[in-house]
Amino acid sequence: MSYFPSGQDRDFRICKILADVFCAILLGTFSVVFFGWLGGIVAFVILEAGLLGIDWLIAGTDDAHGVVR
Repeated sequence: MSYFPSGQDRDFRICKILADVFCAILLGTFSVVFFGWLGGIVAFVILEAGLLGIDWLIAGTDDAHGVVR
């Protein structure tokens, strides 16, 4: 799935980036609170890697049906 599909305008793209930054800060804070500094950083990296992997694997509207990346 492309992060910025062709149908989005500039304002929507800026809001999308700001929402992602806010969510990353929130997830990082929760990770550090629950697992401490070292464990929180490791948990945050694992969590973000998983979320980015899922975003990359989900098919977008421009992909042909049945495409495996």
